[in-house]
Amino acid sequence: MSVVVVSADTPALRAQAFALRHAVFVEEQGVPVELERDEHDDAAFHAVALEGGRCVGTGRLVRQPGGVGRVGRMAVERSHRRLGVGEQVLAALEAQARAEGLAEIELHAQCYVEAFYARAGYARAGERFEEAGIEHVVMRKRL
Repeated sequence: MSVVVVSADTPALRAQAFALRHAVFVEEQGVPVELERDEHDDAAFHAVALEGGRCVGTGRLVRQPGGVGRVGRMAVERSHRRLGVGEQVLAALEAQARAEGLAEIELHAQCYVEAFYARAGYARAGERFEEAGIEHVVMRKRL
């Protein structure tokens, strides 16, 4: 598998990212369609993992006040999970945050992938909570 992660800086790449998010969050996980896209999408930095020009992974970085970035909407195509695609997307988002001078990243991890983020250096910062009908936990990492 040859996957490359790039900025989703064209309408076509953004469309692929949004289509993958819809497949994972709305179709697989049952997130209400009206919650999947939000007001942060337009200004966020989006990364996509491409294999042969096809999006197999995505995530976004939202800039928040106080030098904090918020990673979210991390999604990997079912056939590419547990193959390192998520790690590559997360690394690209962290690199972008560093390039922008952000000091910390926060994210809301679905509880079943908490260990994934912990392996990447994120620490739990609170109790479990429900978001879009799915159990999550806040995690943070200093850059």
